[in-house]
Amino acid sequence: MLLERIYDEDLAQASYFIGCQAKGEAIVVDPRRDLDVYLELARKNGMTITGVTETHIHADYLSGTRELSERTGATMYVSDEGGPDWTYGPAFDDAVRMKHGHAITLGNITVKAVHTPGHTPEHMSFLVTDGAQADEPGFMLTGDFVFVGDLGRPDLLDEAAGGIDTRFGGARDLFASLRDRFLTLPDYVQVLPAHGSGSACGKALGAIPTSTVGYERSFSWWSGYLRNNDEQGFVEELLSGQPDAHAYFARMKVQNKVGPAVIGEVDELVEYTPERLRAELDADEVIFVDTRHNTAVHEGTVARSLNIPGIAKAASYGAWVYDPDVEHRPLVLLAADADAARQLRDHLVRVGIDSVTGFITSLEGLDLIAPRLLQPEELPGFAYDLLLDVRNKTEYNEGHLPGAAQLSGGRVMWHTDELPERGTIVTYCQSGVRNSVAGSALRRAGYDVVELDGSYLGWIRVPGNVPVTETSPVSKAA
Repeated sequence: MLLERIYDEDLAQASYFIGCQAKGEAIVVDPRRDLDVYLELARKNGMTITGVTETHIHADYLSGTRELSERTGATMYVSDEGGPDWTYGPAFDDAVRMKHGHAITLGNITVKAVHTPGHTPEHMSFLVTDGAQADEPGFMLTGDFVFVGDLGRPDLLDEAAGGIDTRFGGARDLFASLRDRFLTLPDYVQVLPAHGSGSACGKALGAIPTSTVGYERSFSWWSGYLRNNDEQGFVEELLSGQPDAHAYFARMKVQNKVGPAVIGEVDELVEYTPERLRAELDADEVIFVDTRHNTAVHEGTVARSLNIPGIAKAASYGAWVYDPDVEHRPLVLLAADADAARQLRDHLVRVGIDSVTGFITSLEGLDLIAPRLLQPEELPGFAYDLLLDVRNKTEYNEGHLPGAAQLSGGRVMWHTDELPERGTIVTYCQSGVRNSVAGSALRRAGYDVVELDGSYLGWIRVPGNVPVTETSPVSKAA
C-alpha cells in the first residue's frame, strides 16, 4: 500500500493519496483544486486515480473532488449521512453517496466510511485496511473529527453557515462519536487528520502530523471527560475559547455543498507592462495585488491595491480581502516571474478566487502612494474615531490597547456595518502583517485607515504602555 500525506501549509490542510501498488489504482481523500501534486504522484507510481472522496462539506477551503473527477474520470464518493440539510447537491448526482459502513475497494486495500458527526452532521472518517499485511484496519483518516491533541470545532455552523445554537448538539454528537466510533478502536490504529497547527477548524491543533488512538485516549485534553462519561464538562470545555471563524467560510460551505465550479484548463497569465496596467487601473477594470511584506508596502504601493504578502498565506489572506461573490474584476499580481504568479494563482483557487489573469514583475513606472502610519508614541495625541484590533479574539482577550475594539482581519470586510461611516480608523494586529492586509482592503473600500506602525508588539515596547484584558465588542464611534 502507498499512503501519502499532501500538506498545504497555507491552509494547514492535509489530503491523502492511497494506492494499491499491486493493482495500480488509487483514491484521493480531501483534495484541493490545484491538482498537479496528485497527478504527479499517480504518474510517478504508475497508478490510475480511480476514486476521489472527502470527509465532509468543508468550510475552510474549496474542495477539489469535482475537479479531480473531471480531470481523471475517477468515481466520486460523498457522504449521504446527516439528514436532508446536509445532502450534497445535484452537481454530485454522479457520485456514490455513502452511508455508514460503505466500503471502497482498491485491490488489496479497503477504505471503509465511518459516520462521525460532530464537527458537521454528515462527517465521515475512513478506516483503511491494507489487506496485503493485515485483516484489520491500521489507519483512520479522521478529517475534522480528531486532530492531534484536539477535536474539530462544532460551532462553525453557527459561526459561518448561519446556524443558531447548533454548536451544542454538535458537541454532544462529537462526544458520542468519540465514545462509539473512535475509542472502540485498538490503540495501534494511526490517526491521520485533515488539519494541523494554524487551522481555524480547532483551537489547539498540534504541529505533529499524526497520532494514534492509544495516544489520544491517554493524553488528549478530552480523554478524561470520556473516561468519566462527563458529557456536560466536555461540551463546556470544547466550546470555550474557540478562535474567530473567517467570514469566507460561509462561502466555502455553500459552494462545497452545491458543487464547486470546475476550472478545467486555464489560460496562460498575461505579463503586464506598466503602461497597460496604469490604463486598466485608471479605468477601474482590474485590481492590483501587492504581494510584498508590509514593510515594503509602507514605503510605497499602488493606490487602492490589496496587500496579500507572499505565497505562504496567499489563500488565507486572499480570502480576507477579495470576495468573488460580490467582486468580479480580475486580479493582477506582483510576481517575480510567470512561475511565481502561477504558484500564487494556485493558492488563490484553493479558496475559490479564480480571477487572476495577469502579473507584473516590478512597480517601476507605476504611480505609488504611501499608506498612512502612526507611531505608537503618537497615539495618545492623535484624533481618531475607532481604534480597531484586527487580531483574533483570543489574542485580544490576552491583552489589547486601552479603548480598542476587536474585529478580526478575516471578518472585518463582512462587518463594515460595525465600523464608523466616516472618520478615521486606527488599526493594529500583533506585528503588522495582518494589519496591512486588512488595512489595504478597508482603504480600497473607502475607509480612512491609519496603521499603527509596529502594531501591538511595537506599542507594548513603549515605556508606560500597559495592555488591558477586558473584552469589548466593536461599536460605532459617536
